Amino acid sequence: MFWQDQEDEKQQFVVPDNVIDLSFKVQCKQLPIDHAHALSKTIQEVLPWFASEVYAGIHLIHGAESGNGWIRPQEPDAVLSLSKRTRFMLRLPKHRVEEASALAGQTLNIAGNELVLSAPSQKALSVLTTIFARHVVIPNHNDELEDEEVFLNKAADMLRKDGIHVKKMMSGLAHVLRMPDKNMYTRSLMIDGLKIEESIYLQQNGLGEGRLVGCGLFMPHKGIEAVGEAQK
Repeated sequence: MFWQDQEDEKQQFVVPDNVIDLSFKVQCKQLPIDHAHALSKTIQEVLPWFASEVYAGIHLIHGAESGNGWIRPQEPDAVLSLSKRTRFMLRLPKHRVEEASALAGQTLNIAGNELVLSAPSQKALSVLTTIFARHVVIPNHNDELEDEEVFLNKAADMLRKDGIHVKKMMSGLAHVLRMPDKNMYTRSLMIDGLKIEESIYLQQNGLGEGRLVGCGLFMPHKGIEAVGEAQK
């Protein structure tokens, strides 16, 4: 008898290390909820090569959504209180890690708030097949927040152009990121049931515009079924 057990796809797949997340510890009491433009502007001033790197992106800084009776405010003028566990991350091509690590020990001014960075660590992209982006920009003619169903259909069209045919997606909170010239209208997006190579591709390449202000960057997430149950 010939018997061969099915091999674990995740164990066989080797994650490419040409793109990683560089994660910094943060010392900062507070930031505006809408700090995308200010953070991006400062990072590009300190790292002048950043905008020219195709795989480079800036993860916006997020505190806890809720805890101890505190709920994360959503108003763009509100202030986000940060804890000692808060991290700041850059998505980078591997060959830029050493240069970006020079941010450690620096004090950055983000919209009048001091942000001190220290002790970066590298995080490889994930083989998880459920991924989540807090902000995704879908081009539209009215420059307004899309209806959820319209947003999801347009996201599916964009993914198909990359050869990815998704079966499970969930849209979440809508946001407006204020920019000097033109505001960016975004929604969060979770994609489930991807192939590992599709997950890696989207983590590397993102979806839509705005990587330099925290848009289109995917992170691994728990399964979409668990999120659906939580919403119920």
